[in-house]
Amino acid sequence: MDKRYEIFCLADRYFYDTPDRLSDSAQDSDGTPDAGAFPVSLRPVPEGWRQTRSGDWLELRPQAGEFPLQGWKIHASATLDNADAIGTAVWDHCVPRRIPFKFVPHRTLLYLRNAKYAGRGTSGKFATIYPADEGQLQEILEELGAVLDGRPGPYILTDLRWGRGPLYVRYGGFAPRFCLDAHGQLVPAVENADGQLVPDRKDPAFRVPDGVELPAFLRPHLAARDSATVADLPYRIERALHFSNGGGVYGGTDTRDGSRVVLKEARPHAGLAADGADAVARLEREKAALDQLAGLPVVPAVRDWFTLDGHRFLVMEELSGRPLNSFFAERHPLLSPDPDPQAVARHTAWALRMHRLVEEAVTAVHERGIVFNDLHMFNIMVAPDEESVALLDFEAAARAEDDPRQIVAHPGFIAPADRSGYDIDRYALACLRLALFVPMTTLLAVDRAKAADLARIAAAQFPGIPERFLAEAVATIEGGGTGGRQPSRGTRPARPAGPPAPADWPAARDSMVRAILASATPDRDDRLFPGDIAQFSDGGGLGLAHGAAGVLHALAETGAGPCPQGEEWLLRHTDPPPRGTPLGLYDGLPGIACVLARAGHTKRALELTERVLAEKWQRLGDSLYGGLAGLGLALGHLAHLTGEEGLRAPAEEAARLLARRLEEPAEETAGRARAGLLHGATGAALLFLRRHERNGDPAELDLAERALERDLGRCVRDSAGTLVVDEGSRTMPYLGAGSVGIAMVLDDFLAHRPGHDRFARARAGILPAARMRYYAQPGLFQGRAGMLLHLSRTTTPGVTELDLAAQSEGLGWYAMPYGGELAFPGDQMMRLSMDLATGTAGCLLAAGAAAAVREGTAPPALPFLPPVPRGLTAAPARSAPASAPGGPQTGLGDEGRTEAPPSL
Repeated sequence: MDKRYEIFCLADRYFYDTPDRLSDSAQDSDGTPDAGAFPVSLRPVPEGWRQTRSGDWLELRPQAGEFPLQGWKIHASATLDNADAIGTAVWDHCVPRRIPFKFVPHRTLLYLRNAKYAGRGTSGKFATIYPADEGQLQEILEELGAVLDGRPGPYILTDLRWGRGPLYVRYGGFAPRFCLDAHGQLVPAVENADGQLVPDRKDPAFRVPDGVELPAFLRPHLAARDSATVADLPYRIERALHFSNGGGVYGGTDTRDGSRVVLKEARPHAGLAADGADAVARLEREKAALDQLAGLPVVPAVRDWFTLDGHRFLVMEELSGRPLNSFFAERHPLLSPDPDPQAVARHTAWALRMHRLVEEAVTAVHERGIVFNDLHMFNIMVAPDEESVALLDFEAAARAEDDPRQIVAHPGFIAPADRSGYDIDRYALACLRLALFVPMTTLLAVDRAKAADLARIAAAQFPGIPERFLAEAVATIEGGGTGGRQPSRGTRPARPAGPPAPADWPAARDSMVRAILASATPDRDDRLFPGDIAQFSDGGGLGLAHGAAGVLHALAETGAGPCPQGEEWLLRHTDPPPRGTPLGLYDGLPGIACVLARAGHTKRALELTERVLAEKWQRLGDSLYGGLAGLGLALGHLAHLTGEEGLRAPAEEAARLLARRLEEPAEETAGRARAGLLHGATGAALLFLRRHERNGDPAELDLAERALERDLGRCVRDSAGTLVVDEGSRTMPYLGAGSVGIAMVLDDFLAHRPGHDRFARARAGILPAARMRYYAQPGLFQGRAGMLLHLSRTTTPGVTELDLAAQSEGLGWYAMPYGGELAFPGDQMMRLSMDLATGTAGCLLAAGAAAAVREGTAPPALPFLPPVPRGLTAAPARSAPASAPGGPQTGLGDEGRTEAPPSL
């Protein structure tokens, strides 16, 4: 579970959205002041100043004067209770001295910055002050520091604390500037001693950049910080188990007796829960609950309780075993194309036993008068013999007599607001009944009615589940409190009526298109179509992967017709594009340019391309997603499409740079390189294949072969013998970063060199990855839709209509209604998404490809991955296929298959 997503679930019930949408202005709709706005934010703008709102910051800057681009900046930390007083002090100090500053203007936004799973790099930062030089830096720290000395606030992990706080300092950028990092990604930048832009690092630890000297007046404060140490503790901390904004969890040894312990850290004023309690308050609750539960074998025993440098620590015995969630990746029977009935039966028996053990553990806790209040599969420890379980993480636990509500919860187990006390745990136990078979209960956060559908899927896939077991789960989830917990016997949960199934084409297409268009927000500047949280950091929801361009591509490819509203929005928001918009095919300007050119907006497409070429694009990484492979493909395509001869030279240069990088030994790039279509060498292989189809040069095929060999070298066989990408901590089968994406390009390569036996065997070895019964998500790049697209396109022998039908039906497992139409959740499945990479547009593309195979028409395609010609010899193809539905032959899906002068 990626904890970043939780904070993007707060502002909207259906879609991921930025938390600052909770407070877009300092006034309510009727013009009255917003009760959550800090009064200092309502002050009139001083004469000669300008005020701007950017994200969750309110910035004030004098209209006249020159200000440095970077330097030592001051942050002020604050709590919800003292933020207005601190903001007032900052305002009163800075305005008379004409010092630029900014602050968080709203209580909700400050709460979100300090919430449990907020970013550790921004936690605590309530105000930022921009001194003109080191002299003014010292004056502000001494004068304002004296006014605010010792006022409480979260410790700012990126900074050096001045005295007792709440002022902190760090060196960084004052104005938005960007550069490419070591991975070729565009990131915020500062200028180094040589005048070069380098990444402005914001790690959660104070550091002085290379070439910058720490001012002498700050050195005593650095020494004070370094004096805090764990050396005197009777515990040897050996590993970090988990970090959140509230603190860390560490594994170690008690040096006095050699026993294994867990140390849980709580930072004061940070890691706020829904009730405003900070990490220290929650850790105190955890200790109180464990003390009340002392002696129960289903909870860890408390060993120690102490404070170090203001941080509170709880020391507990380390429980042996593994969390319940860890069992699924290695043993779930649906992680195979054709599950063994005996394995299904064994899993059914195991899951039913696990649920009984967990239910008994929760009952034991209830008998001591405690509501666990945060039950989910990560908080359940299964003993090594799998015959007992224990419960972990009691920071949300509360006494039942207090009738508690839920304040911290896993999204797949969070109870509705109508549940309190023991009913919170009963709701989670009901979710666990479903999650033990189909771990998709995060969908319930969008629509609890999905419970009946999940129960139907579980019953069909695991026929040994008792009917009452699932029916009770659905009744508890859909009902209120304990109501409805006694359903009639002998009834399977019925499939609820809803939108058409993905395979019901073209009704499914029309329904998905209506859902996508209904979700549009043309009045917003940050995005048009809701999608993944990445769209809020990659240039304003513009790009192919997560933005408007990707949705327009999917609509055009599937014959949905033009989308003038989308084109107009994209044109308006690329005039000019936002600062910092990336330079890659899927994340930035080249992909947008290709989509606009396809729609006939050639002038804007070329303008965006000129912006890319004006940057130091040669330093981009290698990838198709955001690097040279994608840029080279886009430049070649645009040169061919527009006749702009000036684009051919940089297209050639991108290919030469990639060829040179392929000469580096694989072991030298393994530490920084990824594998797969979007982020690995497979993207380079795709570029060289498309170039070969333009110029007929067999050397390009040799380069493609070398690139594919590099990514296949990162693949391993899983327990079932399927070839998957090895990422170290996990293996990946998916289209974006897994083995199926490699197989997509192996198909293209084998069309030109069909006698390459190793590649043919590898492609066959990857095929089972696209036939599995269960995938955690529906998305195109990291889910089932990508598997469906591959099966619709591949020339691997043995693929049947039954394979397509099975994955089309499986795609329907994730189907969710939006306004009565067919939609799909995005990554983490806590909210719906309409984008290409993770959501409904990607599912639309995949379902359209499967439908085209059934109907014998030209299937929709991803950019530069058109249908693979059948029976192609070593000579490059020179005949143009029928155009994709809804798009001309110059569309991205056809590039590389039409007559054209050499460019790709």
